[in-house]
Amino acid sequence: MKTISIVGTGLIGGSVAVDLRDAGFANQFIGVEQNQDNAAKAVELGIVDQVLPLAEAAALSDIIVLAIPVTAIQKMLPELLSLVPEHAVVIDLGSTKGQLCEAVRHHPKRHQYVAAHPIAGTENSGPTAAHKGLYQGKMNIICEKELSSENALATTLAVFEVLGMKTIFMQPLEHDKHVAYISHLSHVSSFLLGLTVLDVEKDEKNIFTLAGSGFASTVRLAKSSPDMWAPIFEQNAHFLSHALSEYIKHLQRFHECLINKDTEKLYEMMAQANQIRPVLEGITVK
Repeated sequence: MKTISIVGTGLIGGSVAVDLRDAGFANQFIGVEQNQDNAAKAVELGIVDQVLPLAEAAALSDIIVLAIPVTAIQKMLPELLSLVPEHAVVIDLGSTKGQLCEAVRHHPKRHQYVAAHPIAGTENSGPTAAHKGLYQGKMNIICEKELSSENALATTLAVFEVLGMKTIFMQPLEHDKHVAYISHLSHVSSFLLGLTVLDVEKDEKNIFTLAGSGFASTVRLAKSSPDMWAPIFEQNAHFLSHALSEYIKHLQRFHECLINKDTEKLYEMMAQANQIRPVLEGITVK
């Protein structure tokens, strides 16, 4: 049986451990966690069996899963690859890939690393947010599979198969461009909608009294952890800035139509946006 280390025992890493343990994929789960409260909670909840320093965990592990902010992954990854045994596989679950892949491009153990991005999550964080089935039916992306060994790739695919995910392959910059539009931009929109409403509605009772399901679903992502999302925005600033520029153009056009009382053009814009319906209806992953 295997020993798996989970670096970062919150929603993302913790949910991986919950499903792999439930499936009997490994017999030992080690946590690596800087936050002592999270470390204690992860052991209490049975997400991991024990929490160890990174070097000790790496020496004991067959698989190491990195589920911490992407800037921390970028800093840790070269050191971790130097520490791991020759048979071990390192998998990162970060939401950006370009800078992470570049950080270890010429590392002698690059072949033991698989750059992955399971597209799943909630607005909650910490070990108490980890739960069974988070990844079931969702999409996973692996980048630069040609630089990972057959063993590393096969092991990683087996992990995501147990999690119930479908895996596709991309190159890092292609990945970062696509997720800027389908994931990162939606989080920016939600954060800023939350700020806009809070600025205008100083009386919180009005917000909670008037907020319906539409507002709640649109602003839900504003509850996401800044600790995780600020590094993502930093690492994907290039593609995200392009996505924001296009989004702002649409907002400005809509604003102009509103000011000019051009209802016909407003209708046209909304009708064009409705064309996303069959695309979304065909998506089985969120």
